[in-house]
Amino acid sequence: MKFIVSSTALLKQLTSINGVVANNPVVPILENFLFEINDGVLTITASDLETSMITEIHVEARENGRIAAPAKILIDTLKNLPDQPVTFTIDEETYTIEISSSNGRYKLSGENATDFPKVPVVRGGTAIEIPSNVLSRAINKTIFAVSNDELRPAMTGIFVQLGSDNITFVATDGHRLLRYRRKDVSSENSASIIIPKKAFNLLKSTLPSEATAVRMEFNTSNAYFSFDNLKMICRLIDERYPDYENVIPAQNPNKLSIDRYDFLSSVKRISIYSNKTTHQVRLRITGSELQISAEDLDFSNEASERLTCQYDGEDMEIGFNAKFLTEMLSNMDSDEITLELSTPNRAGLLMPANNDDEENILMLVMPVMLNNYV
Repeated sequence: MKFIVSSTALLKQLTSINGVVANNPVVPILENFLFEINDGVLTITASDLETSMITEIHVEARENGRIAAPAKILIDTLKNLPDQPVTFTIDEETYTIEISSSNGRYKLSGENATDFPKVPVVRGGTAIEIPSNVLSRAINKTIFAVSNDELRPAMTGIFVQLGSDNITFVATDGHRLLRYRRKDVSSENSASIIIPKKAFNLLKSTLPSEATAVRMEFNTSNAYFSFDNLKMICRLIDERYPDYENVIPAQNPNKLSIDRYDFLSSVKRISIYSNKTTHQVRLRITGSELQISAEDLDFSNEASERLTCQYDGEDMEIGFNAKFLTEMLSNMDSDEITLELSTPNRAGLLMPANNDDEENILMLVMPVMLNNYV
């Protein structure tokens, strides 16, 4: 089997799916890309058993065939070649791959393509189309809050809920919760799935920046995404997601409005002086003044700042983890944000002062117990 392809074009396709390839996979064959040639089209597959990514590229080839090619050495070779046509000659009996360029020859050993795991097919599932920029934004707005706790597998993914008038993405790690809702994407059939963090991370890095329609299809066990010449199939997390709506407090009489950048900058500075274990910062709100303070009693470090704000409610004092506050504020775009509070021991809600007509962002953060000092 022989085919000719541009080194740069092939490298681009391999790089787009290389994130799936694990360094020390359970099955050694998964260190390879699966190459399949059919009528002048080279289909390349990468898999880690949980997630598979497939891409296609047109090549010059007279015959069809299959081979598993080692991912790392192939990518490293192509990275260091200038843009030129390269010829792949494959011996299907010995699984030897020979790459010929204008000034060199490189020989590497592949493996039997039949050992490569079969990619699952999603049939008879629910399907919707979602613009790539919307999907990318939804992933960016939620993925940082996904839990890494393997003991709570449901929370190690992003919960996607389809409704007749919106689509909702939810992520939580038990300390904070992100709900991102779009009203411009909906489905006739209501459904909900949990997509693993790794799959969404891989998808995020390959989604085109210009608006492209992404087809999303899923059944009870797998989800399938396709756009341009790229496809991704991932196994869903088969767990029950926590009832997130119940966690979001409905009555929040105390409302604080403040400039997001001023608040974020202040929290970043004050957190330098917070305890390195708890990362606790204290917010004291009185009238139109917000005092942010932190102390680390072990090293006698303390700091406080005052900011002006708009506040409607009773004077109160509440503690938050500065790390969580910083991440959440950094992931908002609006200049002005609202912090809604009820009592010092109940969750606070962060949201843009003006939510877009098409999107609704809500961020919930749990308070930390304040150690009152004199």
